[in-house]
Amino acid sequence: MKDFRSVADAVAAEIAAGRLREGERLPPQREFARRHAIADSTAARVYRELARRGLTVGQVGRGTFVREAPGAPAPAPALSEPADSRVDLELNHPVVPEQAGLLAAGLEKLVRSGHLESVLRPVGAAGTPAAREAAADLLTRGRWRPDPERILFAGNGRQALSAAVAALTRPGARLGVEEFTYPVLKSIAARLGVTLVPLAIDEDGLVPEAVEEAHRADPLHAVYVQPVLHNPLSLTMPARRLDHLADVLLTSGISAVEDAVWAFLRDDLPPLASRAAERTVLVDSLSKRLSPGLSLGFAVAPEAMAGRVAGALRSGGWTPMRFPLEAMVRWQADGAVATLVRAKQREAGARQEIAQRHLGDFRTRGAPSSYYRWWELPSPWRADTFVAAAARHGIAVTPAAAFSAGRPRGPQAVRLGLASPTREVLSRALATLADLARSAPDEFAGE
Repeated sequence: MKDFRSVADAVAAEIAAGRLREGERLPPQREFARRHAIADSTAARVYRELARRGLTVGQVGRGTFVREAPGAPAPAPALSEPADSRVDLELNHPVVPEQAGLLAAGLEKLVRSGHLESVLRPVGAAGTPAAREAAADLLTRGRWRPDPERILFAGNGRQALSAAVAALTRPGARLGVEEFTYPVLKSIAARLGVTLVPLAIDEDGLVPEAVEEAHRADPLHAVYVQPVLHNPLSLTMPARRLDHLADVLLTSGISAVEDAVWAFLRDDLPPLASRAAERTVLVDSLSKRLSPGLSLGFAVAPEAMAGRVAGALRSGGWTPMRFPLEAMVRWQADGAVATLVRAKQREAGARQEIAQRHLGDFRTRGAPSSYYRWWELPSPWRADTFVAAAARHGIAVTPAAAFSAGRPRGPQAVRLGLASPTREVLSRALATLADLARSAPDEFAGE
């Protein structure tokens, strides 16, 4: 039987010799196993070992690719022929080198535990007592730790968000949102027949007076808010703003859906739910902390709302599988979650430094702990034209209009997701975009 390390050594030698080139896609694991006459499980270990050595990178839905080496040739000028490969700065999935090894260890323990049959059985939205306790530890921020009995589970974060909105609104309801908001929330509201009411934001995030004013004009059923590392602007509400917003919610009787998916990057900050617990459903997910392929959603609901949120999870078919719950329990217990959170916090800072190095001459914003960069484009560039020009060079970016909850067209800006490419690919892509922004749109149009 071949040892997975010897197979990995052979692939590494192919890469070193240039027979496997940077950016080249490796075959699917089952095909790789057949070619090398090894078991599928051994092929999986080979791929994990190559990733651990930094030789390959996995892209969800696309496969495993030979990683670009540091010091690779600089890219062609911005206004050149279309690129052969796509750099995704739209989706944002933080990945760090130690990720696969840490998660594999927990999964191996789970499979070898002798309880595999039990963890493959169905489970409801309430999960298990062990899962609720582990989730409470995982979601702890600052001095706030949620009551484990108030935690519900969904298949992923988007499902938890959908259930929370469905539980707090009804068709025709008015849902207040920040004037720039998460695009998926816009889709959820449209599907549920909910009207979005854009609310003003400033440098401290959502303006509480805007909530009061909108509620007086025509009552709001709920508000959706991202208090920490707002997507796309990377804003974080200071304590005084959170206190003010909590007072408005409690006084007016408005409920809130608090999106905390990126808040693990600032886990020193207690959430809005710690200030207005009886009016707030907090939603979060596992995938950003751990890996994009590991989906599990959380909803921390006050007692008065828990039944409605659980009912929405069941009726939507959004209850979780038991396996990720059990895996989460082990990853939390063995320290894998904490280790990856710290690594991803450091990685965010490194990627923001890369963005600052290439885009420092432009009007951009991005918190040091965020994986986003908001870029107000130089005149005469329009967002839609810039997105098209970037796509011609194999780089996908998101126009501001995708986040706008009010105006049909947003400002002439784009959001850059810094998490998904390797640092080297990110650096080259941002250099290309900077060169593009310094050129004239009519040059692009004339190609």
